[in-house]
Amino acid sequence: MPRTSPLVIGHRGAPGYRPEHSRSSYDLALAMGVDAVEPDVVVSRDGVLVVRHENEISGTTDVADRPEFAQRRTTKTIDGAELTGWFTEDFTWPELSSLRCRERLPKLRPSSASFDDEQPVLRLRDVLDLVKAGSLEQGREIGVVLEIKHATYFDGIGWDIADLVEGELLEAGWGSGELPLTIEAFESTVLRRLRERGIPGSYVYLLEAAGRPFDAVAALGAVAPTYRQTAQPAGLDRLVGVVDGISVDKRMILAPDKLGRATGPSSLVADAHERGLRVFTWTCRPENAFLVAQFRSRGGAGAFGDYESEWAMIREAGVDGVFVDHADLGVAFFRG
Repeated sequence: MPRTSPLVIGHRGAPGYRPEHSRSSYDLALAMGVDAVEPDVVVSRDGVLVVRHENEISGTTDVADRPEFAQRRTTKTIDGAELTGWFTEDFTWPELSSLRCRERLPKLRPSSASFDDEQPVLRLRDVLDLVKAGSLEQGREIGVVLEIKHATYFDGIGWDIADLVEGELLEAGWGSGELPLTIEAFESTVLRRLRERGIPGSYVYLLEAAGRPFDAVAALGAVAPTYRQTAQPAGLDRLVGVVDGISVDKRMILAPDKLGRATGPSSLVADAHERGLRVFTWTCRPENAFLVAQFRSRGGAGAFGDYESEWAMIREAGVDGVFVDHADLGVAFFRG
């Protein structure tokens, strides 16, 4: 029997309404009733775990407008892709804490952008503490789904991110199993390292709709398995006993054809469940820009389309968790 009420996870807080990973984004998600929130972590120059979607921060902070940091603009290769901008690993935490959050998609979400430059960048510890406090205030368990970004890259510049995460979780009181913790990454090696350290929680392997995991590419080169191969039954077999579940691009469930018509739900969720693996999916967003073509409406990229029909197909697939940007819509739909 498929689940009718998957875990509703506030993706970077509630970024449909506030700049992602800002304090108000997380506060709003908790107030709207999510089951968990999802912080992404990268590393500062002095080894602090910073909550940003990427280590390149020009799109989500005011760093480009800060003349004192102008000389730190540089070009790097991150997971095989060349990027130009400002990177967390070139800043100390005191410097990063002086930056202010900005909306990543200001043209699509102008209301959220109206809160730009008001709130400082957060550390992982800040999010762990505010979720624990929110759980006590609301009298219910609220979880953290911690995403580790670019583990192989950070390892290459001298930071064992698994070691940093373990230390932070233990220090913040999230490393004993008493609070609902999920750890996820697009690289399975960092998940394995943390699991071997004995940090209790659920371990979830993130799968893109295309491409290969960078840790596998670094080790194996062109013969590294693709994410799509891992999502096939034989690939899922290899994950049993290694991770507790997978978290997939929603297109892998909706299976749109070349005309943008969903042909799903695909067999992926059922295949994973047969092997005892949980399945999360990302990201359920209502705007036309993010919907499969058949569910878009008039009004432009930022207008809400027929998101309920798309989300219904995801729910019917029997997923165990959904990442949402609009926490209130996600709670209303998936718990309704």
